[in-house]
Amino acid sequence: MSNMSSDAAQATPKYYLLKTEVLGLIAGLHPGTLIPTERALAEKYATSRTTVRQAISELVAEGKLGRIQGHGTFVAPPKVTHVRQLTSFSDDARTQGLQADSTLLALNVVGSDAEVAAHLELDQGKPVTRLERIRLIDGEPLAHEIAWLPGKLPRFKSNLAKTGSLYAVLSSVYGIRIADVEDTVETALAGPADVRLLGIEMGAPLLVVHRLARDESGAPVEWTRSAFRGDRFRFVSRVKSGN
Repeated sequence: MSNMSSDAAQATPKYYLLKTEVLGLIAGLHPGTLIPTERALAEKYATSRTTVRQAISELVAEGKLGRIQGHGTFVAPPKVTHVRQLTSFSDDARTQGLQADSTLLALNVVGSDAEVAAHLELDQGKPVTRLERIRLIDGEPLAHEIAWLPGKLPRFKSNLAKTGSLYAVLSSVYGIRIADVEDTVETALAGPADVRLLGIEMGAPLLVVHRLARDESGAPVEWTRSAFRGDRFRFVSRVKSGN
């Protein structure tokens, strides 16, 4: 491995030293390039496969490497930068030259529970439109999203299908214009449902964003929970100075 003082080597876990070596190994390689097998890496760096597996797992979680069962481990593509302002997922993707799409999982009108009602400033039990989708970028599933909207929106499913963008259909069809949003971001680990819906490993990092959107009058018009793959997304927030 790279030359390091014996004290530093003793203080740093073996897997982390190997992780640094693998980062050097993949530097400059094109996305999709397969890296050596765990066995080959263990032999190359004279370490155990357990150490190799831990180093590789962290690099996969960080989005530096990708892994497909039965096909091997490869150099991952760059993370998608997602700019959260007053724009939608679709608009953010389009400005970066990416193709956004969605898979509809559920769309129905339900009675609001305590949490949803509190955020949308409704009495508990009042009807809300619940929209659940998988959001995709260039055909790859990157987020599981559930949005709650006050009341019932006539012909919402067909209108949404025409544009694919929630904000676009709210504005053009229903006259609901988003004037202010508040995003709350936290981290989480993938559970069984995330594994199934996003095609990631159990325990993989997620960025969970709760968005509360208001119209020009200040009334809540959307509350959304989006679980983004932490290995493929990073967020950029831009604030314009009032000066």
